[in-house]
Amino acid sequence: MAITFQEDNKMPELKSIEVNLNIPLFGGIKGTWEPNDKEREAAWELYVELVTRISVVELKRGEGIVREALNSLYSLFGMTREILRKYGPDVAKPSKENEYSFGKLSFIILNYQLRPLLSKWHPLLQEYEAKKDKDISIKEHEDKWERISELREELDKTRKILIDYSKHLAKVASVVPLYKENEENNS
Repeated sequence: MAITFQEDNKMPELKSIEVNLNIPLFGGIKGTWEPNDKEREAAWELYVELVTRISVVELKRGEGIVREALNSLYSLFGMTREILRKYGPDVAKPSKENEYSFGKLSFIILNYQLRPLLSKWHPLLQEYEAKKDKDISIKEHEDKWERISELREELDKTRKILIDYSKHLAKVASVVPLYKENEENNS
């Protein structure tokens, strides 16, 4: 990992980082990412979106509402698209052939991790939600669903992948992760 210093000499800026992510439907992602300035800015913006959502915080059994977690993950599509449009094609072009870029990694995360999760679980949960008795809370109704544990497990697997991704984004943005390390180890 090569390190250079920004002009103000206050924060180290990585010239490149080694990418190592495992996306079950895509496979292992290993290679080098040599971010440009636009990618650093885009990485920071997406990093903030990831770490300020349920996406990297464990949704423990009996806590939270899974519908809200799914909606939060879904909103990452819009946020990511907005960031990609804002910074343009420069964030999608790897600096070397067969290497990675902000755009390439973002597309992989969206299309091979989030899209399959949401495509499967949004309609299943929606169908179950339609059967809710008006006298029971959303939380109580969700907790009675026979598939709630399975969905929570899938959300947790996705959370772990997004934590790894957010660490890469933090490195590119030259920031220390803003969430507590033990938040990812509570599983």
